[in-house]
Amino acid sequence: MIKKFIKEFKEFAVKGNMIDMAVGIIIGAAFSGVVNSLVKDIIMPPFNLIMSKINFSNLFFTLKDGANVAGPYPSVDAANQAGAIILNVGAFLNTMVSFLIVAVAVFLLIKAINTLKKAPAPAPANTKKCPYCLTDIHKDATRCPNCTSEIK
Repeated sequence: MIKKFIKEFKEFAVKGNMIDMAVGIIIGAAFSGVVNSLVKDIIMPPFNLIMSKINFSNLFFTLKDGANVAGPYPSVDAANQAGAIILNVGAFLNTMVSFLIVAVAVFLLIKAINTLKKAPAPAPANTKKCPYCLTDIHKDATRCPNCTSEIK
């Protein structure tokens, strides 16, 4: 019973998909470090320079005053310490801006990686394009095997 279980687990663990997934997770973790460094070290310094006067962190709305101290509150921390119920719009906006910056960074990295990929190999010289469906067909074909159009 245990031997059968171990044998099944071994077959599962060494399957190609499992190994591919493990490699993908490892590469993904390393890629995460690259993206984080790109955002933190390259994108954010000029962005912070441009946006230095804008700070969303204390943008909030008081839904209910705290039991200890009545509003208005000068900061999110003061509202939290007073026990107020607040709608913290600033934290959400900061999170959204961070997400957009990371998304753009990932897009730029993937775009750069895709330009490094090898271009598809040119079609062999013994083929031509079907004028109707534009698939590659043998150069001597008189009828396209894909769209069945007659080729002249």
